[in-house]
Amino acid sequence: MTPRELPRLLDGRMKFRHLVLLDAIARRGTIVGAAAELHVTQPVATRGLRELEEILEVELFQRGPRGLTPTVYGEAFTEHARAILAQARQAARHVVELAGAERGTVVVGTHLFGSNVLLPRAIAALKAERPNLTVAVRDGTPESLLVELSAGRLDLIVGRLTQISDEGFLRRKLYDESVVLVVRASHPLAGAKTVDLATVAEYPWILPGPETALRRELEELFHNNEVLLPANRVEATSFLTVRQLLRDTDVVAALPRLITEEDPGIARLPLSLEPIGHSVGITMPASSKPTPSASALIDKLVAEAVQVTRRFSPAS
Repeated sequence: MTPRELPRLLDGRMKFRHLVLLDAIARRGTIVGAAAELHVTQPVATRGLRELEEILEVELFQRGPRGLTPTVYGEAFTEHARAILAQARQAARHVVELAGAERGTVVVGTHLFGSNVLLPRAIAALKAERPNLTVAVRDGTPESLLVELSAGRLDLIVGRLTQISDEGFLRRKLYDESVVLVVRASHPLAGAKTVDLATVAEYPWILPGPETALRRELEELFHNNEVLLPANRVEATSFLTVRQLLRDTDVVAALPRLITEEDPGIARLPLSLEPIGHSVGITMPASSKPTPSASALIDKLVAEAVQVTRRFSPAS
């Protein structure tokens, strides 16, 4: 394609609404779902997609009985569209913060790793200094949070640092944490001197979702020990759900070690999960600088990580 044939994206035909629609369709997978999210009618959404495809002179989605599947053009342009939307959202927040002095908003995504100890401590320290700053916390799986981060709906993610091949993210490690097997304090296996995986597998389990790295590592652990994955299981990543099930039933769960440190109702089992472990840290967009509010939270996360490491280190 020569420069003369490039689509004219700056001639006024393409609007921000086209980019917002494209992002919604890519996430929802249907015109109906995107229209409902954006509070427009289905014909309006269909017309908007058709307009964008005419501007770009390519088909962005393949229509099928189960919805829309992005073409190679759709995947590529959606990535750029999300980067543009992210920059716009961040610019708006930056201006608001500059105009509002100590006010502002930081939106942080989190999942099981880091959400129970590190993030609450950092938020408390931040609010003590800047009470008018709003901190919005969004829970989700690591994969879904990365989509939100790339689209600018999150400022940063706090949790396990997964291997990210996309160069659009920056990762900052804060500390390493092991994973342990836990049960309620009154569990039949609580207090046992030794246990093996086959015995533990006879009990019901809480496992993370199949899309998570920890789930894949646990499946590999069972496979390497020639033990079948427990058929009696619940799949959950919400700590509140996991904690309540642990307290009320005889389930077994694999959790970050720090989560178990200050809960007397939860007991660890003497079964090593090595080499399963992870690094906890911050994931940020590589294409933009953090807003002042996001920078303030990052500073507190770094400071609290030092304190968490000192307090809960195995040697302490």
